[in-house]
Amino acid sequence: MPHDAGDYPRDLVGYGRNPPNAAWPGGKRLAVNFVLNYEEGSEYSILDGDEAAETYIGEVPVASVGAGKRDHVTESLYEYGSRVGFWRLMDVFAERDLPMTVFGCGLALLRHPDAARAIAEAGHDVCSHGWRWISHHLLSEEQEREHIKLAVDAIAKTTGVRPVGWYCRYSPSDHTRRLVVEEGGFLYDSDSYADDLPYWVEVSGRQHLVIPYTFTNNDAKFTAPPGFGTATDFETYLKDAFDIYYRESARTPRMMSIGLHSRFVGHPGRLAGLLRFMDHLQKHDDVWVCRREEIARHWIAKHPRT
Repeated sequence: MPHDAGDYPRDLVGYGRNPPNAAWPGGKRLAVNFVLNYEEGSEYSILDGDEAAETYIGEVPVASVGAGKRDHVTESLYEYGSRVGFWRLMDVFAERDLPMTVFGCGLALLRHPDAARAIAEAGHDVCSHGWRWISHHLLSEEQEREHIKLAVDAIAKTTGVRPVGWYCRYSPSDHTRRLVVEEGGFLYDSDSYADDLPYWVEVSGRQHLVIPYTFTNNDAKFTAPPGFGTATDFETYLKDAFDIYYRESARTPRMMSIGLHSRFVGHPGRLAGLLRFMDHLQKHDDVWVCRREEIARHWIAKHPRT
């Protein structure tokens, strides 16, 4: 028999018709958070003992060399992200004086310490994206606990700052959030796409903050059909989403996340759309472009869960 409303484990109601006033700093009406996913070098790889090479959201999404073989094409597509695309995006954010959050995989940062230093020097915050960019729902509870520790240690070592946020690759397991809470050092996780504002959940008798992320305002749709075919598609979608968020925020302040990957939007023909969207965004003075950690600390201060 289906669960009734009283014991159903999912929350289909959320804030409903009465979302809270986010009260963003300085009276800003919309919070915008750019997220750069830094995964290159931590994906599935024969070199790291996996049974098969990476096949998920790549330039050739249906390609596979089969189990037990290195995929040199996919490896080089990922390498473009860390060798070229990452630095292109870092330059763009520096030129425009915009902050971002990096969803960083611990192993990926360990394998590119100069990138980790650049992130830290720029003042971007790093949210733990796991030890490796692999599916957490396939890990045992003990494996996942160990991966959380490895990720925290690697990010702290390479950037000099312990991560306070968590977000893993599709999909978190049944015990991911509990393990994140039990670890004790995280302010929030982003393993949710369920809202346009942060929200609280109870985990093991403790209140835990969730800052939802996005698959929609995300450059991964360049390689995951149906999705973006050109930079103009990406630009138009982001502008349209921003304009609706901005319009709604006149009544109820909202939050917009934008997901980026060095190996996708780091290519020139795609970056052009992001630049034009940034032009549009930066015409608005009452928008708070911020880091994810800032959102977490603001929400905890202004909307504490008792």
